[in-house]
Amino acid sequence: MNADRKPFRVLFVCMGNICRSPAAEIVFRKQVDEAGRSADFLIDSAGTIGMHAGKGPDARMAATLASRGYRIEGKSRQIREKDLEDFDLILVMDRDNLADVRRLDRQNRHRDKIRLFTDYCTRHETDEVPDPYYGGQAGFEKVADLVEDASAGLLESLPS
Repeated sequence: MNADRKPFRVLFVCMGNICRSPAAEIVFRKQVDEAGRSADFLIDSAGTIGMHAGKGPDARMAATLASRGYRIEGKSRQIREKDLEDFDLILVMDRDNLADVRRLDRQNRHRDKIRLFTDYCTRHETDEVPDPYYGGQAGFEKVADLVEDASAGLLESLPS
């Protein structure tokens, strides 16, 4: 990981790239903007599967974030092996995503920059951002809470 390279490239990854990883992209982008550091970062998200490619964020996740003042944008895409080269930090939402992304790293050259996003949480004790897709509204609120916490911790951890 090269925290001195500008812009610092961060990729958020979940399974379908319609709930958790776009939420992380949206939240982190707003926090970066509010900190006046937009020029310091390139922020994107992707999924380990391509089933939702080209679709926007899940309507329930979008509504949850919009109710918190976030601008909803972005389209789903599948992570590519090239992303391992292109991004400085690849943050995954759960252990399944971690295993899937690490499988793309056939030469094991990028292991240090593939991490769990929750490693940056400062207020919540958890090792995963749970997938809210098959649950109710409370799951989407929990995801938003975790993503806001981890995004703040991530931004604080990166030098300006």
